[in-house]
Order: sequence, then C-alpha cells, then structure tokens
Amino acid sequence: METVTTCFKLTFTQEQYNEAVNYVTDMKKHPKRVFWIGKDQQSDEELVYSVIAHRILSGFYNINNAKYGNAQVLAMTNLRNDN
Repeated sequence: METVTTCFKLTFTQEQYNEAVNYVTDMKKHPKRVFWIGKDQQSDEELVYSVIAHRILSGFYNINNAKYGNAQVLAMTNLRNDN
C-alpha cells in the first residue's frame, strides 16, 4: 500500500471556529474518549484547527457538492511517501 502526505489550505468562518472551540472545550470534560488518542501533546489551538479541518473535509466528501469544496478548500499539495 502506498502512502501520500497531503496538505490542505482551508478557509473557515468565525462561526466554524467558535463551534470547534466549543467542541474542544466539551472534549476536555471527557478525557477517555477516542478523540484524545494521539492528541495529548497538541495545544488547544491545534485541536481547534484539527476539528475545523476534519469537519470541512468530511463535509466536502460526504455532501457531493463541488461548490462547497471550492469555497473552503483553497489549495492542496501531495507528496508520495516512499517507504
């Protein structure tokens, strides 16, 4: 199986940012949730950006609406990882 590292440049609204902050704040109340696996060294800001990216990319792939993706996914670069 091949592996590719992909970097997305996304745009988001203040409302999306606020929702992500609220989500991370709520997750702090539940330290044993799957959400925390591999994230114990991340700052709050990194966690917030991770939530935003996850929601944008999940929505982009699940709603099949190219206009949505074109509006929020500004750029994408890919690099093949040779193992």
